[in-house]
Amino acid sequence: MAKNKRQKVKHYHRSFYSRETRVKRGIGIVVLVAAVLAAAWFAAPHVLDWATHTWYTVVKDRDLEAESASRAEAAASSAAASSAAASQAASELEPEEEKPLDGKAITGGSWAELDVTTLTDEAAIRTAARQLKQQGADYALVTLKDAAGTVYYASGVAAAAQSITENPVDAANIAAILREEGIIPAAQLAAFTDPVSVYTDRSMGVHYDGNSLWLDNVSAAAGGKAWMNPFAASAVQFVGDLIEEVQGMGYEQVVLTGVQFPNIITRKQDFGASGGKSREGRAAQLTADIAAWQTRFAGSVTLWVSYPDALCTAATDALGTTGMSLGMENLLVTSSAALDADSRAALEQAAADAGVQHIVVHDTTAFR
Repeated sequence: MAKNKRQKVKHYHRSFYSRETRVKRGIGIVVLVAAVLAAAWFAAPHVLDWATHTWYTVVKDRDLEAESASRAEAAASSAAASSAAASQAASELEPEEEKPLDGKAITGGSWAELDVTTLTDEAAIRTAARQLKQQGADYALVTLKDAAGTVYYASGVAAAAQSITENPVDAANIAAILREEGIIPAAQLAAFTDPVSVYTDRSMGVHYDGNSLWLDNVSAAAGGKAWMNPFAASAVQFVGDLIEEVQGMGYEQVVLTGVQFPNIITRKQDFGASGGKSREGRAAQLTADIAAWQTRFAGSVTLWVSYPDALCTAATDALGTTGMSLGMENLLVTSSAALDADSRAALEQAAADAGVQHIVVHDTTAFR
């Protein structure tokens, strides 16, 4: 009997997806993989932070928050220190701004005199100022009206009209340059020792018959000079107007010389007041004149009254008393020689006892 043979059955793998379906399936797989990678990329830092924090806090037992705060504080401190160092370095590189010169200051420094007739141009003024500065002077005395009655600048005060020199200096420019060079300018004005201005305004003069000007010698030809009268209100006003004028030119310190009566007192002099016949009356009038000027210029001018050392401690007919007893706030004592320590101390003590606030002893031979 014949055996039946089995037929081999062929199996065929057959795809039931169309081409379009396979493309979409591939795109989906790619998108899914990209999404997983992106999620892993963004999650990685947080996972690492968590792992690191867990490692140090749990395994290593460290306080990461405290350490972070400490590092932040150290960084801030370092930044502040760097900023401070940079600011200090910058300030050291920048030159310090110079303080403006206080023209009214009383420093106790040295005084020096300038010959105003040589201060004719800027170069001469600046050279003189620098020389004084090198020698250590703090103040420069600039005589703008002297005892001969000469006014060395173009004054606008009416009574000074006939007193102005032929070649007046630029007083304002002198003051400005002195200040630029670090020197305090001080204008020196002769007060009642003025034989010229009284001819412009006779009401300011000492008379001998109620009208004619009294001369300190028999005649002008013999050298006789007229004097201003400290009792005359017009004379006191004139001196005050000159102070105001030079203050406007930059002189915040003014030194008055010749605040006195004539050296010779006679029965022929007519002061227009009975007090002129006595020492007490003359002393009282000079005290009143000084007080009037000090009141008028209080706060705007540092006003000095100047006398030679011999007139400061001895009573004379010209003053009626000692120079330092006339009520001035600031006294400038001139001396032709340097005073020794004992003489200076005695002079300063006498001035203090008389109520003088500031005293300066000026050696007129210094800075020559």
